[in-house]
Amino acid sequence: MLLRLDNRDTRPLHEQVAAAVRRAIAEGECRPGDRLPSARDLSEALDINVNTVLRGLRGLRDEGLLEFRRGRGVTVAESADQRSGLQIRVRELVTEAARLGYSRTDLIEMIRGMP
Repeated sequence: MLLRLDNRDTRPLHEQVAAAVRRAIAEGECRPGDRLPSARDLSEALDINVNTVLRGLRGLRDEGLLEFRRGRGVTVAESADQRSGLQIRVRELVTEAARLGYSRTDLIEMIRGMP
């Protein structure tokens, strides 16, 4: 798995790490059940702090995309390929809504009002 971070990206590094892993899952580079490199290996490859990598990975765990298992390391969750694509579209929707002046609360109300 080859992750790259964009030096011009203004997002926090942990969000960039999460986005890079999310993209690898969405593009099929990482499949459900695949084991990710260790946080230490990722931090060395990306030249960032290991705690920054862990923060990004924990966020993905909380989203249900990754599983942390003692002795097995970090693996891609079985449902990750489906969730990842949907989450990417949701993030795009939130970004577009913000650009148009809508808040997340506005989006939630729009979704609740759908048939």
